[in-house]
Amino acid sequence: MELALAHETMARWQFGITTVYHFLFVPLTISLAFLTAGLQTAWVRTDKAKYFKATKFWGKLLLINLALGVATGIVQEFQFGMNWSAYSKFVGDIFGAPLAMEALLAFFFESTFIGLWIFGWERLPRRIHLGCIWMVAIGTALSAYFILAANSWMQHPVGYTVGANGRAQLTDIGKVLFQETTLVVVFHTLTAAFLTGGAFMVGIAAYQLRRQHRSQETDAAKIGAMRASLRLGLVITVIFGIGTAVSGDSLGKVMFRQQPMKMAAAEALWDTQKPAPFSIFAYGNVNQGRNTIELSVPGLLSFLATSNFHDAVPGINDIQAQERAKYGDKAASYEPNIPTAFWGFRWMIGFGMTSFAIAAAGLWLTRKRFWLAPEHRRGETELPLLMLTRSRELGPFLTTWAWRIAILTMGFPLIANSWGWIFTETGRQPWAVYGLMTTADAVSPTVSIAEQITSLTIFTLLYALLAVIEIRLMITYAKAGPTDEEPPSQDPTLRGPSGDADQPLAFAY
Repeated sequence: MELALAHETMARWQFGITTVYHFLFVPLTISLAFLTAGLQTAWVRTDKAKYFKATKFWGKLLLINLALGVATGIVQEFQFGMNWSAYSKFVGDIFGAPLAMEALLAFFFESTFIGLWIFGWERLPRRIHLGCIWMVAIGTALSAYFILAANSWMQHPVGYTVGANGRAQLTDIGKVLFQETTLVVVFHTLTAAFLTGGAFMVGIAAYQLRRQHRSQETDAAKIGAMRASLRLGLVITVIFGIGTAVSGDSLGKVMFRQQPMKMAAAEALWDTQKPAPFSIFAYGNVNQGRNTIELSVPGLLSFLATSNFHDAVPGINDIQAQERAKYGDKAASYEPNIPTAFWGFRWMIGFGMTSFAIAAAGLWLTRKRFWLAPEHRRGETELPLLMLTRSRELGPFLTTWAWRIAILTMGFPLIANSWGWIFTETGRQPWAVYGLMTTADAVSPTVSIAEQITSLTIFTLLYALLAVIEIRLMITYAKAGPTDEEPPSQDPTLRGPSGDADQPLAFAY
């Protein structure tokens, strides 16, 4: 029994470390791809140099993130065969379908068009080159969609039957791809991804502008590119902060219907209550199944779960009894780790919404010129003033801290994403596939503890090395800022400069 538990524990630690690390790259890659495409679109439409420089700058950061994200994602594939062979055998026919679509369609879009985008500057016509980065952006979103569809099936299995061989068999791919769980999870993940990219852009743009202010430099080109980036990042963070809250509410209601234990664990709601309060803070004894200290808002959990302030919400103890009656002794307990679910849920919301609030304040402080008295207005290539009112500038001390907060909090959504993922995966325990297969039964039966420890050590060291590379590259290029490269003076044609129909394409070998 202890050996079986150790197998499961080691496998879960390895999956947790590699998946959380990989998931740091995913939201940033998705959002940076779309934001870079948006900036390039602005350059193609307006021909303004600030958009060209911003496109080049954010494009470099996108490429670094994309490359390391692909490298860390490959390890995920190995894990299913190595540590989770029983799971792979049971769900391979279903799980493999969206993963194959991700590899054949989404990865094709990303890998093919990112190459054309990298080498197509000054070789492809601007609009075709612009189309390449949009195809990359679409590819990243499609990739996320197929992966989330596979994960949603684990959260809420549909479109399948269990055959005589004991394996799950796909009967309706449409249900897997378009079930309610998939749609709300994709909505929430993508809005959170853009919240992440917006805050990241705000932080780096704030660093560049603050550095220009402190050094008294007047590099108009850099200032113009970073001002445009700052405003874009602030707008994106505010819009998608609201979107993340709305999509999170939708996801919470679906979660309440499909996985009531996860909702109860997130609130440390031990007994069924009507109406049920939303717990702001709670401390208690998990073994005794009760809270000793609790600060809560009456009725709010009922509203979040059912859109009605007076409905009942089942508690952990009652759901435990129901699931034991339904599933018997498949698991020793049907409770997830309550402290992890409770605090993971709060850190997810807290870090994400803090970035939204900071961006909303930043949007006001850096608002457009028509909101300001004429003497406080600045041009597009001048350092902006942080204005409290129409004629009152933020004081030097608060101005310094406003820039610092923007820089220090740019990683908050990444922390929120990680805790959201941890909450999602640990909150459905003890299930690997909800209601069908426990995590303990999903572990590879023939892999030894020594092999698990060895692979865990290798992956952790490899990921630590990749983290050092990622951080150093990001810091180097972020500190360097936009380059002095000027926009191309001419729009290339596929026929080459001379217009000779027989001349080979400029980018062909």
